[in-house]
Order: sequence, then structure tokens, then C-alpha cells
Amino acid sequence: MPLTADVAAQQVQERLRSLHRLIYDIEGERGHNEQCIDAILRAEKAAESSPSTEDSSSSSQQQQLKNLYKAGLTAAEQEERVLRAALSRIYEIRTIKNERRIQARHAGNKETIGCGALMKMLLSAAQTLPLHVGRVGERAPPLCGAVPADAGHVARAGDAVAALVRVSEKEENWILAEVVSWLPAQGKYEVDDIDEEQKNRHVLSKRRVVPLPLMRADPRIDEASLFPKGAVVMALYPQTTCFYRAVVNRLPGSAAEPYEVLFEDSSYADGYSPPERVAQRYVIAIKEGKGRAT
Repeated sequence: MPLTADVAAQQVQERLRSLHRLIYDIEGERGHNEQCIDAILRAEKAAESSPSTEDSSSSSQQQQLKNLYKAGLTAAEQEERVLRAALSRIYEIRTIKNERRIQARHAGNKETIGCGALMKMLLSAAQTLPLHVGRVGERAPPLCGAVPADAGHVARAGDAVAALVRVSEKEENWILAEVVSWLPAQGKYEVDDIDEEQKNRHVLSKRRVVPLPLMRADPRIDEASLFPKGAVVMALYPQTTCFYRAVVNRLPGSAAEPYEVLFEDSSYADGYSPPERVAQRYVIAIKEGKGRAT
């Protein structure tokens, strides 16, 4: 059922109020956590300074440390639960706003965005892409970082994709596009060029559409979910809405940092451009034999 503007605004406000309360809860849990850590450090220091004996005093200190470790673990788990609840509210707000934007577009209320504003919007979208925060031993889900989509994945309306479109009789380009709809009877996507000044809509087979990541990977804890150094990829060329072949030169150092890539460019002696920085969201697996710069 389509969301009206009033209903969407009400839902956003409800989640903002919940998020406000959760932020206060996070501060409280963090303070409790810090107290637990301080108590553990004091107990460990006291145990180290005591003589190593098997008397009842030593046994009591060991039991105290065990109890403090358990309390610290419980406090950390509770803080994690509150943090995940806050993240969930943020993602819900993003979803509601995205649904309203898609409805406005379908209603014909699509505002043309200038090139400069579009570049800022694309950067913001990459920087605020949800970060996957997995639990211990949990594998990153499909479309997180470099993890590909499942074979049967169908992108939803509003999802960002790379789309291979024909721009002339002899030339095809990978462009940044947004899914309008999936046409199951034809097995094809209907997509809009993200560059609204082009006002182009394309109907493309599934093999000509590559979904962009829906979540960022954190290289400090999940490096396996990123492309390795030397991988051949497609990357969005800075200040454009086109993807070109590139080689990963350096991985992000943190979840907020971009890749450093070298674009194929025959105008340079070694065949590659100087290093360029491209956000995780805009670095995807290459489609062999497709998407070369012309």
C-alpha cells in the first residue's frame, strides 16, 4: 500500500523519537561498560601485585575476576543490543524516505538535479550506505562489499545498479542507473539513467544489470568481503556516472575510506591512470569482455 506524505512523516517521527531514546540508552550502557572495565583492570592489578599462593585469598581474587569478566561480557552484549536497535531505526527511516521518493517519481514528480548536486548526492549515498556489523563467526551477506548477489537475486525498485546500455551503433557503456521495475514475464529490468539530464529509460536483460552493494564491509574485521589488491573490477570514474575497468591498487583502511584504483587508460605509458579514490558502493565485479573504456 503506497505511503501518503502524512503517514510517512508520522512514521519517520515515531522512529526518530525511538532513536532519541536509544541514544540516551547507549550512553548509559557505555558508562556501565566503562565501570566494568575499570573494575576488571583494578582487580587484575591487585591480583598481579599479590603473592602467588594457593591460599583462600588468591582463590577469592580469582573468583572475583571471573565474576567481573562475566559482568563485563553481559554489559557489552547489552550495549550491542541497544546499538543494533538504534541502527535498525536508522535503516527504517532510510527505507521510508526511499519509498516516498520512488512513489513521487512514479507520480511524475521527478525533479531534475544538476551535475554538481548529483555528484554530492552520489558521494553522500556511498558514505551513508549501511555498514555490516556482523557477529563473531558470521559471514557477510550477499551484496555486502565485494560479496556478489545470489544467483536468483532480483533488485528492487529504487536499487542502484550498473547497467550496460548502447550509446551508439558501435559503443556500449556501463552507466549508474536506478531500477524502476522488474518485468518477470520478459526476465528484464526497466532502469533509469541516474543522470536525470539524460532522461533515458532502458529495458535490459538481467545479464546487463549488476546490482550495487547494499552494505559496506569493514576491512578491519571483514577484509575477506573486499576485493583484493590487484583485482580487476568495474569502478565509477570520479565526477561521472559511468563505470570503467580498473585494478584495485589499495584497499580501504576503514569502513569510511574508499578503494584506491587504477583505471585502464591507453593515454598513459603503462596503460593505467594515476590512482583514483572510489567508494565501496561504486566498485563491483567486472563483467568479462564488457564495459571497456572507449
